Parts: sequence; C-alpha cells; structure tokens
Amino acid sequence: MELKRVVVTGLGALTPIGNNVSELWENLIAGASGAGMITHFDATKFKCRIAAELKGFDPLNYFDKKEMRLLDGYTVYGLVSVDEAMRDAGLADENIDKSRFGVVWGSGMGGVTSLQDEIIEYASNGRTPRFSPYWVPKVITDICAGQIAIRYGLRGPNYCTVAACASSAAAISDAFNLIRLGKASVMVAGGSECAVTEVGIGGFGNMRALSTRNDDPWTASRPFDLDRDGFVLGEGAGTLVLEEMEHAVARGAKIYAELTGAGLSADAYHITASHPEGLGVIDAMRQAVTESGMEITDVDHINTHGTSTPIGDISEPKAIMGLFGDHAYKMALNSTKSMTGHLLGAAGAVEAIATILTIKNGMVPPTINHFNDDPQIPNLDFTFNHAKKRDVKFALSNAFGFGGHNVCLAFRKY
Repeated sequence: MELKRVVVTGLGALTPIGNNVSELWENLIAGASGAGMITHFDATKFKCRIAAELKGFDPLNYFDKKEMRLLDGYTVYGLVSVDEAMRDAGLADENIDKSRFGVVWGSGMGGVTSLQDEIIEYASNGRTPRFSPYWVPKVITDICAGQIAIRYGLRGPNYCTVAACASSAAAISDAFNLIRLGKASVMVAGGSECAVTEVGIGGFGNMRALSTRNDDPWTASRPFDLDRDGFVLGEGAGTLVLEEMEHAVARGAKIYAELTGAGLSADAYHITASHPEGLGVIDAMRQAVTESGMEITDVDHINTHGTSTPIGDISEPKAIMGLFGDHAYKMALNSTKSMTGHLLGAAGAVEAIATILTIKNGMVPPTINHFNDDPQIPNLDFTFNHAKKRDVKFALSNAFGFGGHNVCLAFRKY
C-alpha cells in the first residue's frame, strides 16, 4: 500500500521557559535558563534543591476548582498545551470527521503527584482507608489521552505510550504511523510530566541522576560540559497536531514541517545507563534517515537528548560520530535541555517543537552553560552559548529513556 505523507499543522507548549510556543521559542533563542530553587515544596532536606518549574502558571485560569479535583497536574499541563495546539491548527471548532481524529499521549511518570499525595494522606490519618474516588482516574498514565478525547470528542485511535524519557517521542512516532497507514487523518500527539515532587526529586536524586549545583541553579544544566553533574528536573507539556498532508492541504491548514521518519530501538544494555558506544542510538537515527528517503549527509541539525549526565553526554556524541563520520562536523547540534531542564516523558515533544521551529525559522537555539570542553567528547558544533542562523532543511530530534529506549524523529522543511 502507498503510505500517506504526514505534516505538522499545530503546536502547543507549556514549559519552564514559556507558557506557550511563542514564549518558548523567544526564550530558546535568547538562551534563557528555566532552572531555579524549588518552590513546589520544602526541599531543604534534599541533596538536590533545584528544578526547572513552570513560572506564572495558574491552572485556575483554565479549569474551575471542581474540574481540578478530577485532574492530576500532568493532565492539566497536557490539556493546556493541547488547547494551544488545537487552536493553532485551526481545529478547535472546525467540523471534521472525529472518528478519524485520534490521540497518542506519552508520560513517563503519569499521575505521580496524586499518587504521592494520596499515600501521604493515608499514612498520616491513622491509615484509615479514605481514598478519593477520583484517585485512580487521576493517577493512571493513559488518562490524559482519554481526557483529551473527551474534551474534543475525538473518536479515533486513543492510547498512551510509556518509554520513560522517550515517551512523548514514541507517541509522535505512533501517531505518525497511524496516519501513514490510513488509520487516522489527524492525530494529537505529545506528552506531559508533573514530577517536581518529593518522590521525584528524592528518587532521581538518590540515583545520582540530578545536578546538586544548588548554589548556582541557573547554570546547573550543562550538557556536554566537562563539569556537568546531572540533569535538572523539569515539568510541562508539548503537543503536535499531525495531519495527513492531503487532508491538511484540502482545508487550507498552515504547515510547519513534514514528519518523514521515526526510528526506534533498544540499547539492550542496562536499566539506566546508555550503551557506551551508543549502538541503539545509531540504529534509531539510521532508521529515521532511511525511512525519510534521505542520506546521512542530508542531515543539517540534531536536537540531541543531551541531558547533562556524565555518561549519557559521552555516548550520544559517540553514536553521532559512529553513524555520520566526518559529516558530524558539518551539522549544527544542540541540547535545549540546557534551558528547559529535563521534562522526562514530555521532553521528546518539547524538543520536537524546538526542532520544527529551527527548520521554520532558520535559527538554531544554543546549548547554554558551556564553560569547559570535555576531552572525551568530540569537538562537534554544539551551538554553545549563542543561537546562530542556519538554513536547516532536514533535522533529527533524539529522545532516550531508562530501560534503553531510543526514539529518533526526522523532520523536513515543507
């Protein structure tokens, strides 16, 4: 069968450096840091006391108090970003076939805030079983996809993807394939995370995954820098509206870019550490380029996973060198996590948005907070500290997750 072409017609974002897409892009280009001291709870007893939290965001501007009783923060964040993307795509009120309009949503942690709060309440009230009747539908990881469908009446394919920090990239890959195979005409795809909580900071902190640069949180996220000491936990959501190209053209939709390929692989190596030679990452990137009908020498830009962890920031450049060889020196690389922090399951979607806007605007956001070169990392162009103009026609966005999950999304100028 002939596969359909898939384009991006709507974007929505809620991030530590912008509560919508335009704010996100403006701050990415400006090299703004979203990190700071934790305000969501008293973190004084924790080794890590910093995070990249949302700023100036009040959910009561979007939902009334009755609705908020039904929603975990990760669903709130998701619905807000979806609302922006639907309006951006011109689909909020348009009369289209809702049976061919679906949702694939990703989250690594799901309703972890509600899970934590309910258990604390249970343990503190003499262990009387007074659980909220809303607790289960707030916590389950698939509920955001369900809530999106209910809100907009979308009756097409509907489910969630869970692949740790690659969750929303996997959601975009699945939505892409559903449209290509003719199972849907339009898909909402993305992810959300709300894990800046005691259990989130405590759990990742005790794994030694988080930066403890508490005296200088704004520069704590240092991808590819010699003195990086872990990632900065972030929160938020990102949404892409994907659409079959002929369907989008027929309704006169604005088109940001074409999604041309998606590569998926496993490291099959370790529960948290990436493969030291990046073998799974090489497989995922190669698949995405090949599926796009392109050559590796066509790639102009890669938005790397680049978390600011000691091991991961070595293995990913090794994978890039392993696949691209000398062409690796000709590409513009970056890590937008240096600014947004690590949004876990939402990271892939937010970084896909950054990649799409890089193509659209001909400007590569920087990798900020670079002070000292790491001799173990090849001297590639990581766009350190300052954005730069570049005509980007074909770009990749990488996302990896604990468990060895790898996803690479390929976007082409439309």
